[in-house]
Amino acid sequence: MERLPNTLRRHLAAVRAVAVFTLILGGFYPLLVTGIAQVVLPHRAGGSIVRADGREVGSSLIGQLFTDRYGRPARGYFQSRPSTAGYDPLASGASNLGPQDVVDRLPDPHGTGEAARKGRVSLLTQVCARSKAVGEVEGVSGARPYCTADGVGAVLKVFPAVGTPARVVSVNQACPAAPFVATYRGVQVECGRPGEDYSSGRTVPVRGKARAVVPPDAVTASGSGLDPHISVAYAELQASRVAGERRMDVHRVRELIGEHTTGRALGFLGEPAVNVLELNLALDRER
Repeated sequence: MERLPNTLRRHLAAVRAVAVFTLILGGFYPLLVTGIAQVVLPHRAGGSIVRADGREVGSSLIGQLFTDRYGRPARGYFQSRPSTAGYDPLASGASNLGPQDVVDRLPDPHGTGEAARKGRVSLLTQVCARSKAVGEVEGVSGARPYCTADGVGAVLKVFPAVGTPARVVSVNQACPAAPFVATYRGVQVECGRPGEDYSSGRTVPVRGKARAVVPPDAVTASGSGLDPHISVAYAELQASRVAGERRMDVHRVRELIGEHTTGRALGFLGEPAVNVLELNLALDRER
């Protein structure tokens, strides 16, 4: 029999290797691991699905919204932390905005392109707006350092960038809003004007005297956007509102918070946390 050329034999060997490893790593190994998981951790391997009244209502591993028919936060339920992924496992991820992202791009109805017309909200203003909204829902102060009273980042642009200030703009407060401070180093502060380029100015975040009452996890999204837990502090902040809406004793609501609080992983990692879905289901069972 005539031997195959070396080049062809090498290609056939590569094809056989791909086929073998595809069978092992793409078929046998996943089936083996899935089978072991189904035996050892059947609930988690199945997605940690939570059921109530005979139907699936979510997963204990994935956060979700609790809203009324108008899309507003349901007052009788505890609310999850924000999510940039919309709690969608297929869109899991963070916003990729960091602590230096403090300047908004104001919406410009006369701008060129959709991005200019819609503008862009900085991470700082997102946090300020969320804190203000949570404060209004819970009946507490939503004020935070580096936030204005109207819920945007307290940030100035100073011109020139170096030297004695000649012009100062509160860049996140669109005209005709009154700037959060009247003057800066003797210069009157202006409101921001959509479409103006402030990039050449020096960025000056201004720390106010407000003490934050709303916990950090109420205003920041998790890295995955799927976190099903909130801090004990955020749960306690919501307890009075939930108890009042359900006409329950607030002490009983706090007891349920304690019953659905998990400790630190391995006893020392992270902080105690409350599973929102499981807590809300426990509230429904109290009826």
